[in-house]
Amino acid sequence: MQRQDEGWMDALGAEVIPDPTTAGDFLRRFSEGDVVVLMKVINERRRKVWERQPKEFFRKAILNMDGTMAETTGECKEGMDILYKGIWGYAPLLISLAQTREALYLVNRSGNAPSHLDSAFWIDRSLDLVEGRFEEVWLRGDTDFSLTEHLDRWDERCKFVFGLDAYRNLVTLACGLSEEQWEMLERKPRYEVQTQERQRPENVKERIVRERGYKNIRTVSEQVAEFDYRPVKCKKTYRVVALRKNLTVEKGEMALFDDIRYFFYITNISPMIGQWGLRKWFILRMSDVIMRMISSN
Repeated sequence: MQRQDEGWMDALGAEVIPDPTTAGDFLRRFSEGDVVVLMKVINERRRKVWERQPKEFFRKAILNMDGTMAETTGECKEGMDILYKGIWGYAPLLISLAQTREALYLVNRSGNAPSHLDSAFWIDRSLDLVEGRFEEVWLRGDTDFSLTEHLDRWDERCKFVFGLDAYRNLVTLACGLSEEQWEMLERKPRYEVQTQERQRPENVKERIVRERGYKNIRTVSEQVAEFDYRPVKCKKTYRVVALRKNLTVEKGEMALFDDIRYFFYITNISPMIGQWGLRKWFILRMSDVIMRMISSN
């Protein structure tokens, strides 16, 4: 165990590390309020660190938010529950500053808690921390954080981009767009080859799936479009970017059928940014979070 590792204890400058039960008893003496005060103190010192940064640091603050999973093997831990993946643990909320990856707020929650639970309160506190210090402030997150009852308030404080669930009304709006309104999405390469381009090796996974006759969903093409949309709980109208994926469902060497899936993102940014249209810029440039959401579907 690390508590018996001399190198680890020397690094901490400690002669003795309490055993897990002692440490757990010590930590349980702190209430939720104590932890909140601790985060507040850390953030007060964080501001002083920010004040020493160069001017470029304050051009943009991008706040990422997500619910994470913290698995535990214990059986008597208070608040633990079964997560959606079937494991026991907790579902903490993490709000971080994208540029530095520093955690602004970390809130522990029961394992069965949805990602958005109580997130609006902590998002507002995070905005308080960066507002007035950075020239631009952004919020970004997946579909769990598109809390429409709060969008009007956030619109007055920052820019935001959130995923939207593909509800039937949004799909209907997307299906009602003319083909002229859809634009082909050509993804830029992840990196630029600086030397001679190498021959792409065989996709072993794809070959095995095909040989064994497993069902495989392959993306044929992608298009993007945009339209105005006012959520029921909002008084303002926002811009929705729609991503249409044209898919082919295959089994072995045989194509079974074609399928179309839609993904939606709501934002309050302007429709045109420089020489890029909102659609291309938004999908290709704006958010690593959004790109991970798209790639995982």
